Amino acid sequence: MCSVSSFDTSIGALGRRSIDPGCWKASTLGANYHFRLKLSEARGLSDPSELEIKDSILEVTIDRPKANAIDAKTSIILGEIFSNFRDDPNLKVAIITGAGEKFFSAGWDLKAVNEGEEADAYYGEGGFGGLQELPNLNKPVIAAVNGIACGGGFEIMISADIIVASEDSTFALPEINVGVIADAATIKLRRRIPYHVAVEFLMTGRWMDTKEAKHWGLINEVVEKKDVLNRAWEIATKISKGPNLIYSSIKEVLRETENEKELPSFKILRSLETVKKVYGSHDLKEGASSFVKKTDPKWQDK
Repeated sequence: MCSVSSFDTSIGALGRRSIDPGCWKASTLGANYHFRLKLSEARGLSDPSELEIKDSILEVTIDRPKANAIDAKTSIILGEIFSNFRDDPNLKVAIITGAGEKFFSAGWDLKAVNEGEEADAYYGEGGFGGLQELPNLNKPVIAAVNGIACGGGFEIMISADIIVASEDSTFALPEINVGVIADAATIKLRRRIPYHVAVEFLMTGRWMDTKEAKHWGLINEVVEKKDVLNRAWEIATKISKGPNLIYSSIKEVLRETENEKELPSFKILRSLETVKKVYGSHDLKEGASSFVKKTDPKWQDK
């Protein structure tokens, strides 16, 4: 049975409650509450992730002291969170960040590995961290990077669509020093930055700062640490007011044509269901009408 317990304070008109991880369904909770998932573990750690839902925006905070490292149990929960986000028509944008001042996420929990967790363990829908292999995620995800993002934490970051990082954030793929392949990064990184830079980064395990990451186009913005989450919310709020159906089609087209040549990509584009919906949608007509009338469009399609 699901247990729900109230706890203190509110942010504005928002209440806060803690719930069992297996009970969370965003659509059943509504859009005006903050939620914290709690997970009891053998090592006494709790609160692996914190959820905030407001105005169709979902905020997920990885909260596992000391470095927001992720074990299989936490990864499975994150997979459930993001699959529910994907499937809930009331949610438009997600933000993922880390608790504390130092770490976004240190990635795979090596303490769990030392206690017997296997590299090929089941990490839930979406793979490690819930994002990097999640199929059909046609909604935008923003990473608010508030510190060190290394290993699997770096892979979660580059699985987002928009990345805002604090000035002191640093990045690395130290898997080479642990004797394991950075699987998601090996697949994704060469598609985001130049090939030779990606290979050198993967093979040396060196650190990269925000200046270099911005130079290569790996991150979108660099802001002061105190402004990271606020800036992510500004972007998410702007997106949440836009045409959700168009966002879905943009993400699907990008995903399905990523490795295709230009001309064949047009054929693929026109075959996608999200694009077909756009061509016959209310929002297309509403956008054209609003442009002519110089009024704000009222988007309806999901």
